[in-house]
Amino acid sequence: MRLLLTRPEPGASATMARLAALGHQVLSDPMLRIVPTGAALPDADFDALAFTSLNAVRTLANDDRAAKLFGVPAFAVGHRTAAEARGVGFRNVTDCAGDVGSLAHTLATHLPPGSRVLHAAGEDRAGNIGAAMAKWAILVEVCVLYRALPASHLSVEAQGALSAGRLEGVLHYSPRTAAALLAAVQQAGLMDALAKLRHFCLSEAVAAPLRASGLNALSAGRPEEAALLALLPAAAKAE
Repeated sequence: MRLLLTRPEPGASATMARLAALGHQVLSDPMLRIVPTGAALPDADFDALAFTSLNAVRTLANDDRAAKLFGVPAFAVGHRTAAEARGVGFRNVTDCAGDVGSLAHTLATHLPPGSRVLHAAGEDRAGNIGAAMAKWAILVEVCVLYRALPASHLSVEAQGALSAGRLEGVLHYSPRTAAALLAAVQQAGLMDALAKLRHFCLSEAVAAPLRASGLNALSAGRPEEAALLALLPAAAKAE
């Protein structure tokens, strides 16, 4: 299929490689840009780190002040985030294999009451680990390390491909990228062209803003890239 990928880095390049290996043609136009906030890391000692995104892992690892944290036990929300944490140098990483709820439960089973957890996070985040941990008397301090800024417009290449009918589908990885794409396409006056495409979404939450705009959005059975990419050959066979 001829696909538009709206996922930002980190992650977009790896996804493009996977899609190419599956025989798809991909045009990348990231709908979010990751910008570090420059927030100061807390001086306090922590018993654990909590990671809910790849961007948090990479932003923290690139901070010169973070060296003291590489030996602190780190708890990652899922497989990819855990692998990233190990890859950048965190030495004791637990993969919580789920969502914020499973992350909180895993923290509670590993830490005694009174423990302190540093949640390395973005400005926009799903769930509230601090509230979830309160019942176990575990203190969570949030450090907002980055923000994701929506794209203000389509790239010249994406606008040209969309207007010329050279695309068949779009891959969506988050509600924010989906909303940013809708805004950029509306600004370009290309909603009719976008409506002709198939939209492949990582989850029902990602599909929601697209369906609300009348678009044909399919949702992966699990919020994992493998499940998302598995939608593509099925869609191609149905053509």
